Amino acid sequence: MISKYKILFTIPNFDTAGSGKALLNICRSLDKNYFKPYISCSHSKGFLFEEVIESGIPYIINENQTDMIPRLKGIIKCINLSKFFKKLEIDLIHSFHYGSDYSEALAAKFAGIPWVYTKKNMNWGGNSKNGWILRSMLSSHIFLQNNDMKNLFFKGYNKTSLVPRGVDTEEFFPMRKQKTLVKKYNILKNEIVILSVANISPLKGIDVLLESFIRLSSKYPLIRLFIIGQKKSQFGKKIEKMAQDSPCGSKIHFTGKIENVKQYYSLGDIFVLPTSRKGEGCPVSLLEAMSCGIPSIGSRVSGIKDVLSPFPELLFKPCDSYDLTIKIENLIKKKSKVQNSYRNHILRNYNIVKEVDNHEKVYKNLLKTG
Repeated sequence: MISKYKILFTIPNFDTAGSGKALLNICRSLDKNYFKPYISCSHSKGFLFEEVIESGIPYIINENQTDMIPRLKGIIKCINLSKFFKKLEIDLIHSFHYGSDYSEALAAKFAGIPWVYTKKNMNWGGNSKNGWILRSMLSSHIFLQNNDMKNLFFKGYNKTSLVPRGVDTEEFFPMRKQKTLVKKYNILKNEIVILSVANISPLKGIDVLLESFIRLSSKYPLIRLFIIGQKKSQFGKKIEKMAQDSPCGSKIHFTGKIENVKQYYSLGDIFVLPTSRKGEGCPVSLLEAMSCGIPSIGSRVSGIKDVLSPFPELLFKPCDSYDLTIKIENLIKKKSKVQNSYRNHILRNYNIVKEVDNHEKVYKNLLKTG
């Protein structure tokens, strides 16, 4: 009988749905003949944590990061955390922490446990740079999500793998418009629905999409815009007011955070991810939309340009609402229906099966040679 490798997946919380969902996708899909996954986070808040419970994967509530200032106190706390890791008899730790914390990596080093992390965003400079460098030095391996990460942050590193996010293509597939949502929003049969799934922040470029939509609505009366994501910030309130005060305010819908976003993808005729210049790691909402067969436009930034590389005509200049308007109008004129090319691209390159397989290869290599 094969002895299973125990993998501890750590994340600060499950409030940040993107990272938490990615972690869960991998945990659920691992080959259970070889691996036994565990999950550890600091608290049980967030609707996504209900999925952790339902998954049946063992979980531990524990604070896996500590402040390293003052340094001596931080090191002592890391030693205590290393004892906690040892007690669990874990073979490998995979961190989904989205910041530059290196305390968990140091604790794993003290415990003699291989520690890997996923670099999920394009943050690196400023006050966090030293943290990212230490985090990377202490790691046994680093999973990168786009090509720019390697070129910008990890030149000369021989312990990285390009493993972009994957999507469950059996969950996200081309669907007919959900009748309940069509009725709820009184969507007409010949209306074109533009959809964006992103939290409303300056980094996500929703203001650019809004400017573009306002311009388009004066020319195309039968279009709608749905923006799905967290809107409670001051910036979110500002953007919502800007939309309400516009001549087409009744055509713009801010749904807030939605637990089951899949139903809303059924409404989409065009998907837009207008992220600003800083870029993305590997945008899951874009993968999901394309898996549903929706023609998808994105800004030409890190992460997005990787996903849309076979479709350069769908990339627009970041922060340029005029260029975005042209790209959307091109799709409106084509009157694009569900197109197999978008879904086939995801099936071949961004399937959850491929993502999990690439993770398993790294885990096995580290554990066999460690």
